[in-house]
Amino acid sequence: MAIASGQRVPNRRWVIGLLLGIGVLINYFDRINLSVAAPQMKEAFNLSPADMGLLFSAFFWPYALLQVPAGLFLDRFGVTRVGRWGAFLWGLASAITVFASGFGGVFAARAVLGIAEAPGFPVSSKATGYWFPRKERALATAIFDAAAKFSNVIGVPLVAVVVVNAGWRWGFGVTALLSFAYFIAFLVIYRDPSKDSKLSPAELDYIQKGGATPEGTSGASVFGMLGYLLTKTKVWGLTIGFAAYGYSFYLFLTWLPGYLVQTMHMSILKSAGFAAIPWAVATVTDLVVGGWLIDHLIARGKDETRVRKAVLVTGMLFGLAVFGATQTTNPGWAILWISIALGGLAAAAPVGWSLPSLIAPKGGVGTVGGIMNFANNLMGVAAPIVTGFIVGATNSFANAFLVAGVILAVGIVSFVFVMGRIEAIPEPDDTDEATGRTATKTSTPAG
Repeated sequence: MAIASGQRVPNRRWVIGLLLGIGVLINYFDRINLSVAAPQMKEAFNLSPADMGLLFSAFFWPYALLQVPAGLFLDRFGVTRVGRWGAFLWGLASAITVFASGFGGVFAARAVLGIAEAPGFPVSSKATGYWFPRKERALATAIFDAAAKFSNVIGVPLVAVVVVNAGWRWGFGVTALLSFAYFIAFLVIYRDPSKDSKLSPAELDYIQKGGATPEGTSGASVFGMLGYLLTKTKVWGLTIGFAAYGYSFYLFLTWLPGYLVQTMHMSILKSAGFAAIPWAVATVTDLVVGGWLIDHLIARGKDETRVRKAVLVTGMLFGLAVFGATQTTNPGWAILWISIALGGLAAAAPVGWSLPSLIAPKGGVGTVGGIMNFANNLMGVAAPIVTGFIVGATNSFANAFLVAGVILAVGIVSFVFVMGRIEAIPEPDDTDEATGRTATKTSTPAG
């Protein structure tokens, strides 16, 4: 890419974008291994569908509850330190699962993993804001968000082969080794732009003049920032809408292999192959529609809010194709409907993840991301449990998919009517410690 003088801008920022994408990819290997190993573990520990729903949710309880504290912690201590420690703890927590001896042990190990991975997505979102100008933000965000989907394309078959040939414990052992490898890579490569010796002055200038999120912390206290943001309708619209997306996403993430085994009567390996199809579609739509297309349209002068919200809402509407899966017992048709639903949701997801860096005041990106991801991952708790109880009571996934569709409809309403324009929230002014009131001052968009 060229700048006005004709000098080409180097691509150090895309190295960082790829690093963040690899981190999310491995992060999700740690999450999906349980869904692949579930049939073996269910038999080994004599677990019911409700028990499995609880195990699927074990990761999300602490993960969700720690999203806001993780965001505050991230805004206070920065991407570099929080990212390093988080990556190390992923590997450690994943390794603990290998030695679990029953329901309680697996539940505890997954809870520890939830604690370890809590800062993961907020770190990627905040780092992307630092490293990319606004006109490249959609594709940069899509790289790490698409990695979450692509993990199911390669991760599910990989873990399935390991589980079938070496047992479920090795499925967790392999992902632990990959997590430790990523920790080393992040330790060596990642720095914030102002501290990266390999970033050229020309590229730093290009990033900053393009509207990158300013580095540094807010003048307000972390709790003052949290209280201030919770008064903003824009934050609530984003939070409710993204939580609705999260319900369907986590339903498929945790239950899709089990749905194919139970409803379509597939083996573990066959279900892994079929499950990879919707996630492959989701990876493509994530990168092409949620990433490239948005940046392309904005670069051509289209209104940023209209473009991002059009993709966001249209993607959510395609997510309603999950209703189609309730009307068939044919594997081909089921995969088609689920592919349409996941493809639409995946196109919308990068928009959601780019919003904290686009609407947050200076020093508040991690906090906005934490609030949003807290609600999103409450759905990660609810979706597996609700689905497990519905399947256990009806011996069918039809009603579980219907619930997901209704929740999606609520999210669409929130994005359209509650969130408003995609523009920066004014920075908070000094907080009155005695009364807890926070005034505001006008601010240029933080990017």
